[in-house]
Amino acid sequence: MTTTAGRALTAELLGMMAEDQAATRLANSADLAEQAAWRRLTARHGDRLGAIMAEHGWPAEPLVGAEAARAAWLIAQHADRQLDVQRRAVELMAAAVADGAASARDLAFLADRLAVNEGREQRYGTQIGAVADGRPVPWPCEEPERLDERRAAVGIEPFDAYTARFAPH
Repeated sequence: MTTTAGRALTAELLGMMAEDQAATRLANSADLAEQAAWRRLTARHGDRLGAIMAEHGWPAEPLVGAEAARAAWLIAQHADRQLDVQRRAVELMAAAVADGAASARDLAFLADRLAVNEGREQRYGTQIGAVADGRPVPWPCEEPERLDERRAAVGIEPFDAYTARFAPH
């Protein structure tokens, strides 16, 4: 991250993450104007991430640092209406994970998000679809009997421990 371009990209991604986090509450607002504002923000960020990926590939930690790499992942996570951006992010991030430059855990969350958005079964059970009888229920998962094994392989806690954080106390 010693280049001027890397520093500028880092600052931009961190700014986008700050905007995203400040506006997250709008995503599920009862106010439709607030929901629309969230959609416009995530679309603008998704468009920009798409352009960044076209120019630089995945903005991995060696280029932008850990926090900005996490920001890129968050922006991709929230690009739910831009499946082309999410597909490209999963593809590029997978290559970065293989090179040791990105988080396998983050990739698992993004790959699951994309699978759910495309109507496919998720692999890691990271995307919760509903709460039934006070317990979070994931969107459908492939081979649910092997879920915790796959989760462990990428550094995600067992499903029951994960969902316990979401359950009402």
